[in-house]
Amino acid sequence: MDVLGVILWTVAGTLCASIVSLMPALHIYNVSGILIILTMGAGTSTLIPMPYVPVFMMAMVVGWAILNTVPALFLGAPDESAIFVVLPGQKYMMQGRGYEAAALTGIGALAGILAMLAASPVFFRALPKLRHITRPHLFWIMGLIITYMLMSEWPKGSGRQKTGWGRFIDGWKNLGAGLLTFLLSGILGFIILNKPIIPIQYSFQNIMPVFVGLFAIPWVLGNIFCKTEIPPQYICRTADLDVRFWSRGGFGGFLGGMIAAFLPVVTGGIGGFIAGHATAQRDDRLFIISQGASKSVYYIGSFLLAFVPGLELTRGGMAWMLRPFTSAHSYEDYWRIMGVIMLSGGISFFLLLLYSRLVIRLINRINYRSLSVAVLFILLAVVWGVSGIMGLALMFVGTGIGLLPVYYHSRRMNCMGVLLLPITLNMGGVGQHVARFMGLV
Repeated sequence: MDVLGVILWTVAGTLCASIVSLMPALHIYNVSGILIILTMGAGTSTLIPMPYVPVFMMAMVVGWAILNTVPALFLGAPDESAIFVVLPGQKYMMQGRGYEAAALTGIGALAGILAMLAASPVFFRALPKLRHITRPHLFWIMGLIITYMLMSEWPKGSGRQKTGWGRFIDGWKNLGAGLLTFLLSGILGFIILNKPIIPIQYSFQNIMPVFVGLFAIPWVLGNIFCKTEIPPQYICRTADLDVRFWSRGGFGGFLGGMIAAFLPVVTGGIGGFIAGHATAQRDDRLFIISQGASKSVYYIGSFLLAFVPGLELTRGGMAWMLRPFTSAHSYEDYWRIMGVIMLSGGISFFLLLLYSRLVIRLINRINYRSLSVAVLFILLAVVWGVSGIMGLALMFVGTGIGLLPVYYHSRRMNCMGVLLLPITLNMGGVGQHVARFMGLV
């Protein structure tokens, strides 16, 4: 594998991801699955030379992890890991600072990549031991994460009710909505994992319509019906950051992203939420940097762990898709793929700034409500194209659940119960009993 080939396929993967990332609802894993089928479906390379497949796929993951900020922030179509970036980012947009929010997210992603580089020696020594220690205890570790998620949401009532019971109900209705969201999404997760209703030819897209319904559609509908008017966006030339501030946000995001990459099912949003609480991040800029780092480290790190010598850990969709075609990796493979991450990350950051400027021009010229309607039709078309009529049905069910936290102002993170609840119970050995009680097996 020559250096020039690595560089060329890194650039090619990054540019491919830059196109995919601009399409709302089109996840990088969906496109990668198709490319892997085309490349290695017959056991030989027909599209990408076999030695460069990991290089190309890692570049795609890096590019998408950084560049999907654009549709998530400006078009309101976030995935499960970008939801926390979008919340303060929308606040920045309403202040005319959307470009600044995108730039801070990219700066956080670069901080996360540098943190992974610096932590590489620790990965070699500590992660195999950590995996050996945590493997028997994943059930209760995941249970603690779920418990913390649900218990850390506090009542948000107005306190204007006249009676004690009125204030109690007003304060706890959003908490009840959060618990209901987690429970309903968990039930939906049991259904799609144990009794898929999507036709067999679309089975590899089983989870995608649900995530679009839970996270993307409710946000777009809110933009449409609330008649959101986006003020003119200011293109800043500098970021008001110092090294200490940047490193603090990057460290918190790296910590959260690695928690998500190392533990099964936990996403970058959840990992960043936990790390944000652990490191007491209260400044909006610090929070956006941290979430940008967490999201990128989650996607990149979950694939990078497959290259750590001696770890033998498969996390993330890309690692699972390439597992049948790859073997144990050496230190040379690891440092090569780390070079791919650094190069792709640098290219993606500058593309993020360019794409943000282009989308801001579009927003300033086109009514934001009309743009949201167009995004809604794109979401519907993508779901229809990749999963058919049953995919649309799943998406509508997910949308109903995803609207609960929007209406009652609870955490949208509770929608991750769709994976957290069934998989955690499966780890504890009771998932099949629950599925049997529901009549799914």
